[in-house]
Amino acid sequence: MMKFNIFVIMMLLFTWTMAEQQIEPNWESINARPYPQWFSDAKLGIFIHWGVSSVPSFTGREGYAEWFLRGLQLESPLVTQFQKRVFGEDFTYRDYAPLFKAELFNADEWAELFKKSGAGYVLFVSKHHDGYALWPSQYSPGWNAMEVGPKRNIVGELTEAVRKAGLKMGLYYSLTEWNNELHRWYTDPPDSIHEYVEKHMVPQFRELVSAYRPSIIFTDGEWWNKASDFRATELISWYYNLVGPEAIVNNRWGSGSNTGYLTPEYSAGIDIKDRPWAEVRGLGRSFGLNRNEPLENYMTSQELIHLLVECVAYGGGLTINVGPKADGQIPLLQQKRLMDLGKWLNVNGEAIYQSKAWTKSAELKDYHMERIDGEINFNWVRNTPGGKIACDDFQATWTGFIQPEKTDNYRFTAKADDGMRLWIDDKLVIDHWETAENDADGNVMGNDQSTLKEGAIRLKRTQRYPIRIEYFENKQNAGITLYWESKNREKEIVPASVFFTERDENRQGLKARYTSQGEHICYTTRDGNLYAIVLEWPDENLVLEIDAPREGTRISLLGTGLALPWKYEKGRLLVDVSGIKYNDMPGHDAWTFKLENYLK
Repeated sequence: MMKFNIFVIMMLLFTWTMAEQQIEPNWESINARPYPQWFSDAKLGIFIHWGVSSVPSFTGREGYAEWFLRGLQLESPLVTQFQKRVFGEDFTYRDYAPLFKAELFNADEWAELFKKSGAGYVLFVSKHHDGYALWPSQYSPGWNAMEVGPKRNIVGELTEAVRKAGLKMGLYYSLTEWNNELHRWYTDPPDSIHEYVEKHMVPQFRELVSAYRPSIIFTDGEWWNKASDFRATELISWYYNLVGPEAIVNNRWGSGSNTGYLTPEYSAGIDIKDRPWAEVRGLGRSFGLNRNEPLENYMTSQELIHLLVECVAYGGGLTINVGPKADGQIPLLQQKRLMDLGKWLNVNGEAIYQSKAWTKSAELKDYHMERIDGEINFNWVRNTPGGKIACDDFQATWTGFIQPEKTDNYRFTAKADDGMRLWIDDKLVIDHWETAENDADGNVMGNDQSTLKEGAIRLKRTQRYPIRIEYFENKQNAGITLYWESKNREKEIVPASVFFTERDENRQGLKARYTSQGEHICYTTRDGNLYAIVLEWPDENLVLEIDAPREGTRISLLGTGLALPWKYEKGRLLVDVSGIKYNDMPGHDAWTFKLENYLK
């Protein structure tokens, strides 16, 4: 007994020593530190983009509204004309700050919503690229939420409410700013950043972290510089030593770093099981609220649930963003999505929380979508063209006929990310079947990798020529635009008026067919159990392409507790679901089948 007690004491001392061990400001020491288990177990977090840009809350339909200031700097006609029309000729970006009043902001209501969504942590943007601080920062005089706008410490209020609700609190912090007098990111040369880092970024970062001690630090805006420019090893080690074992950082610290959890953004997810990661995206196309977004840009509740399931099955998690209005109210549609996700997790959470990826992540099948498209002018950025088509690794084909208004020699130009081919009258006019360079995870708005390719052909006014356009998307940004020009026509996007679906009919446009593979069953494991999460309800039998369970294995549908009959034939597990009636189903978006002790 004495030996046992001594052993326990030694283990406790060892654990305490490891927990208290100081992290040195070098990559070897930082990367030797284990990632906290709580983050991998939580699976779901809520991102919040909110600030001065929430007043105009406007950009293009596929854009990031929180980049409004950058649009003004680039003199984007869309953004500048909107500001002049709505706010006046002499209005500036700083004039939005007094209008950011947050009069309906209630931190406790937000925290309660996030808890009901099933999230384990909250990630709040304390300062975005416009430099506006949502806490009383002495390093942003006259440009923080205590001095101008709400006249409140937003970070402080939300941190207290989130922790009171039992959730972990994290903070996003932009390492760079577009309009800081010491260094204007995107405008000044990247190698001129050092004075800004020394006099502004480092002391402000330390001020923020010292005051609120977040469990997560999510940095961003790093992609033109090296990690050493931001003194990354110094700041990360200092943060880890200050907050302790529960602290975690993300991976956006500049080139030369390889630490932190991975943050694919508006992607189809990644398949990594030996390092924490979380897919990062909004419920719509934008992080900050964009009032110009159409409804179809928003994920349905089912799509949101499926995205979470797929991320977890491949070894990661999901950080889903909400964009509150300037008054502090989270739009009701966004609230509804989170509440629906929470209801699903109330039934199926044991297959998600604390789960691990299995050796087989999913069962895949082919999906396709057909429709009529007009102009070939698409900028999907990092989004799906629609339906069940994936964000990455999809293909598209447009077929029909083209009839110009005048006989002429036409030069076609294609702008594509990734590959495309154009045939007219069975002649290959443009051949660009290549993959663009991969884009940086955090550089969605400023990294267009599209390539221009040209080809020419003579077309007659009186003839309709068969046309075929093929396109493939590999990873991250996606888009294709087709232009034409001639001696008598300036370069323009080929108009829909010259495209026809049939040779002898006048229905304008081209027949489009999109294809990709997608998951219809996902797998997770926990405590020796295997979970098959079904994204499409099977007819009579659920068919799983897995090894045979042991005799006596119990298979049940979560939310019912009923054992289901099964048999194993020809390398397939067949689970009889014919006895489950529609009204007995626990939800109608995805269903979890539990194979108890399958892995033991």
